[in-house]
Amino acid sequence: MTFLTDHILILILFFPLLAGVAVLFIPRDRCQAIRWTALIASLFPFLLTIAAWFRFDPNMEGYQLVGDYYWYEAIGSSLHLGVDGLSLSMVLLTTLLTPLAILASFSVAEKVKAFMFLFLVLETGMLGVFLAIDLLVFFVFWEIGLVPMYFLINQWGSKNRNYASLKFMIYTMGGSLGLLLAVQMLGVTFGTYDLQKITAAWPTLDTLGNVPLWLKDMNTVKTVAFWAFVIAFAVKVPVWPFHTWLPDAHTEAPTAGSMILAGVLLKLGAYGFLRLVLPLYPAQSAQYAGVLAFLAVAAIVFGAFASFGQTDFKRLVAYSSVNHMGFVLLGIAAAAKAMGTQDAIIALNGAVLQMFNHGLSAAGMFFLVGVIYERTHTRNLNELGGLFPLAPVYGGILIFTSMASLGLPGLNGFVSEFLVVRGAWPVLTAFTAVGMLGLLFTGAYILKGIKQVLHGPLNEKWSGKLTEINTREIIVMAPLMLLMLVLGLWPAWLLDIINKAMLMLF
Repeated sequence: MTFLTDHILILILFFPLLAGVAVLFIPRDRCQAIRWTALIASLFPFLLTIAAWFRFDPNMEGYQLVGDYYWYEAIGSSLHLGVDGLSLSMVLLTTLLTPLAILASFSVAEKVKAFMFLFLVLETGMLGVFLAIDLLVFFVFWEIGLVPMYFLINQWGSKNRNYASLKFMIYTMGGSLGLLLAVQMLGVTFGTYDLQKITAAWPTLDTLGNVPLWLKDMNTVKTVAFWAFVIAFAVKVPVWPFHTWLPDAHTEAPTAGSMILAGVLLKLGAYGFLRLVLPLYPAQSAQYAGVLAFLAVAAIVFGAFASFGQTDFKRLVAYSSVNHMGFVLLGIAAAAKAMGTQDAIIALNGAVLQMFNHGLSAAGMFFLVGVIYERTHTRNLNELGGLFPLAPVYGGILIFTSMASLGLPGLNGFVSEFLVVRGAWPVLTAFTAVGMLGLLFTGAYILKGIKQVLHGPLNEKWSGKLTEINTREIIVMAPLMLLMLVLGLWPAWLLDIINKAMLMLF
């Protein structure tokens, strides 16, 4: 028991990878054994995260449950793991969505072993970003997560999967090049990649050590490094105009891949802003807060308009992610502008809660698109319509999840978006006001999707052919719907941990 408590984070991190290796030893023709092994194995990190949640003390400052393991001592890097309220909430989201996505992928019939292996490796990559408190380790896991997702899209995606997977890889890896150089500069300067030491010293550093002498203007150096971080994370969020890879990747990815892509992978970029950009570059963040706010509002407005214009159901949901993640960046921009004020803390609370809430609703929406696609083999909204009488349970679940995504009071989306707007309004009034236009069209595209799938005249070709959502699919949706309702009615259980983390960080 002592080993478990002392090394709980490294067990959470590497158990999925070990389970993925174990899956490789199961004969490929035993598909059911592979599926169930992957599912059961993916539940262990979730259970360990629940145990870590109850051991976590939100009133304690700094990282908790820390583990520091030898890795690359020669350059001052180690496998240094820890959690605070920010990272723990993201670890909970990751370990919750992964088993649900694996259960959703039980319908995958081709190359099941490779699919499950890649999915478990992907979970380790995502968890590593949230758990690392060493910058080099952070970057390593940041890149590791790209490879499984590339192959999931490329091998199990739709007809344009080659284009979408290559575009995904080029955008995300290209955006990370500047991040790698900036991380290396910090490591060389301080002789360590420990995030705590760098965060404490870097904002006030006035000279660079162990780097070329011509880098003398620290303000310029920090500004360049700031934008290197920002571009890498903006591509991942994604923020307009770096968003164009997302609709293609979502549209072509298999259902489970879209669930994780929207539910967790997009959060890595927002997490990077909160964990690295704001603490390391407070002066530059304040200086360019207006630029970040403009990009956020552009994502909110253009994402909503683009979503409204889609006739592909999955593409509509994909553009909605651009819209919803814009609110996360708006909260971050408000915090950058008014760092240390009550408004900044409120905006940050809303941003982090929006990350969690969007993970639930987006994963649910993409799964529900996959459910209807498996039955009709079309995502064209003009070919659907009037399906509610044929599948009333599916229709009720779709309406519930859509309302959570819409931000209906009483469901989770309302709380987080309200907090972002409340925190950003006194700080970035004009940007927030324009962002409300995007919020208006959020309702428009959600209602359009519901109308064209469930209501209106029935397309007779589905009469007698469309089957109701099955038990396995309901089990996938049940935890998501429960959390959407609980966070809408009682968000304090999560907000308390988030709020105390924001107060201590900023």
